[in-house]
Amino acid sequence: MTIGVVLNTPLISRTATLLLSGTALGSMAVASVAPAQATTTPDTVTTAATSTAVTAVAASQSRQQRRAGTAVRYAKAQIGDRYKYGGNGPNVWDCSGLARASWRKAGVHLPRVTYSMYRAVKKKVSWSHLRAGDLVFFYKKGHVGVYAGKGYMIHAPSSGHRVKKVKLGSYYRHVFSGAVRPGA
Repeated sequence: MTIGVVLNTPLISRTATLLLSGTALGSMAVASVAPAQATTTPDTVTTAATSTAVTAVAASQSRQQRRAGTAVRYAKAQIGDRYKYGGNGPNVWDCSGLARASWRKAGVHLPRVTYSMYRAVKKKVSWSHLRAGDLVFFYKKGHVGVYAGKGYMIHAPSSGHRVKKVKLGSYYRHVFSGAVRPGA
């Protein structure tokens, strides 16, 4: 089913995200909708209630995306810091310490260890639907990184290494065990 918005009167300008089968297609300015107007076809349903729902979803997504941007920027700022098992910063991190601190900077509190992080965040995400800020888990959820977008993640790899940004190639795809979207 396609959800649309009737642009009837330019009273109040808002931003809405257009959705098709649960997948965001893009954003556009939406004018307020006349309350009594509704249009129905076999594939399209448009009402004022739909407009309100779309606007609410857009506001929620926008807030999550701002938080995700903050988390990614924080993780990027740590690139080059040393890895230390149990490291919670500053300047030394383990994988979950970095992920947790990045999202804490964005106002989202997460548990300390990877397994608990995965369980605590309700919004699960598939490999093909990753967005910047998502937490990506590997090795049966024993390792976590912050997805930076465009096929890259930032993580604290292991002893003797430093926090770095890496390409999520076929190796990581093979050991991938899940992803979550904090703040959603």
